[in-house]
Amino acid sequence: MMGSEKFMLTAADYIIVTAMLLVSAGIGIFFQFKNKKKTNEEYLLAGKDMSILPVAFSLMATFMSATTLMGIPAEMYLYGTNMTFMNLGFVIGPIITSYVFLPIYFANDISTAYEYLEKRFGKLTRKITSAMFAIQILFFTSATLYAPALALSAVTSLSMWMSVISVGLVCTFYCTLGGMKAVLWADVFQTILMFVCLFAVIVQGCLLLGGIGNVFEIADEGGRIFFPKFSFDLGTQYTIVNIFAQGMIITMSSYGGGQCQVQRLMTLRNLKRSRIATFISIPMIVSFQLLCCLCGLVLYAYFRYCDPMTSAEKPIQSADQLIPYFISTTLDHLPGIPGLCICGIFSASLSTVSSSINSLASVATEDFIKPIFPKLNLTSFHTKIMKYC
Repeated sequence: MMGSEKFMLTAADYIIVTAMLLVSAGIGIFFQFKNKKKTNEEYLLAGKDMSILPVAFSLMATFMSATTLMGIPAEMYLYGTNMTFMNLGFVIGPIITSYVFLPIYFANDISTAYEYLEKRFGKLTRKITSAMFAIQILFFTSATLYAPALALSAVTSLSMWMSVISVGLVCTFYCTLGGMKAVLWADVFQTILMFVCLFAVIVQGCLLLGGIGNVFEIADEGGRIFFPKFSFDLGTQYTIVNIFAQGMIITMSSYGGGQCQVQRLMTLRNLKRSRIATFISIPMIVSFQLLCCLCGLVLYAYFRYCDPMTSAEKPIQSADQLIPYFISTTLDHLPGIPGLCICGIFSASLSTVSSSINSLASVATEDFIKPIFPKLNLTSFHTKIMKYC
């Protein structure tokens, strides 16, 4: 089971990965030709006529990145089920924001999350906050592209830089051509692949370990299943209080003040539909996170006697490489399945990076360019900026 040699992807794997990238790019081309009228609202907010379901999918895909897909299983593998209880906060946070923040955004008819700050606290506050968002997005996007590519290159024949470049180019391509509608519908396609990747790992692990019951039994015997203690001690790493608070604060800040999520919620025509999209996204986020947690338990149960990070051959260097390593060592006999799982990891990157690109372009034009050049014809000018931001 252990081995230091990298898994060589087959032709079927490369075909599937290429097909995934081409479909994502094709969505951008489709909306480039479908939407003849390229207005500011069309690029920024999808004309405010989006259906509820794709927005809900996009909210989930934007929130859950490739670092989540590989990081949460690693967390379960090392420290057990602590982070599972973040889901309690994931349920409460979006509900609070849908009743506290969304009414404000719709009442003020904003395009970015920072327009309201100008009305309340002045232009300087808006510009500082927008600039901080831009810097944060640049670092976050870099990590989202680099981390999964590094993990995959460590255990497979995929080149790290080819992975970064191909995902980055495809993402920029369909964002540029299709605008927000292309991003939202691409997120639907990519979300499906993300779930397929998780299910493939879980099903294969259960087959190898004799069923899901054995997985939980082995994880319990290994001390990986437990309930965090109830404590208000801020110095304790894991308590039910700080885990719940973390989940709630993350979702509230994302849904209530993060441009990526707010921009998606504003693509719907009214507050009611935006709330429905928020509520639908909650079980998607929770189910995805729970599947990631289950993946971690599967990985622990499978590798409990031969930890690939501490074995003599040491085929992997860090826990975030566990899922790629598991895929390459247990699914290699099934043509195309490793490639399909890699598509799921790349999709998690694409969905988050495309959201970042689109939101960054929106903030750049609405919060910086438009206030400086208010008399410019932004219908044509904005189109050019959106294409080159």
